Amino acid sequence: MRPDRRAALTTGWPLLPGHAIVVRPLMPDDEELLITLGKSLSSESLYQRFLTGGIKQNPQLLNQLVNVDFARDLALIATITFAGDEIPIGVARFARTDADPKTADIAVTVADAWQGRGIGKRLLRTLVDHAAAAGIARLTGDVLATNIPMLSLARSAGFRMSAHPEGSHMRLISLSLNDRRPAAPDPHEENEL
Repeated sequence: MRPDRRAALTTGWPLLPGHAIVVRPLMPDDEELLITLGKSLSSESLYQRFLTGGIKQNPQLLNQLVNVDFARDLALIATITFAGDEIPIGVARFARTDADPKTADIAVTVADAWQGRGIGKRLLRTLVDHAAAAGIARLTGDVLATNIPMLSLARSAGFRMSAHPEGSHMRLISLSLNDRRPAAPDPHEENEL
């Protein structure tokens, strides 16, 4: 990825005096950060996101997650640095579908200890804005019906919920990006962190 493109995809939010959450593209050398994020997730969170016990046990999935074709897809990692160590706290991504390059599937994951602090909302908003800028017309996602936090997050971002073709244990979320304007920052978000 060109340095100027990487810089354009990097943003940050203040957290504590002297600290910030940095959101940047997920790169192939971030494999250990992704494994660390996976370790910070409860078994329930891992299941809700991957429908498995984790990503370290699946090297093929891990390789796929860190090797992103940024010409068509996007993967962002949110980190914070403490005592010189970069700590992963969330990931958001979209991947264009093969059937329709104007449609992309999305996913957002936040470390258990950081959930409920507005990070998922900010990651999702950032992802939606980048998708709209990339010319994507529709975002979709497959969500377990029991994943109430993700369904609530998607609903708050304007996604519609519908029945899933695989059955009642899943929900299909979708958002049309046609005629969408980038969301204005929420002035109360800083207090959520």
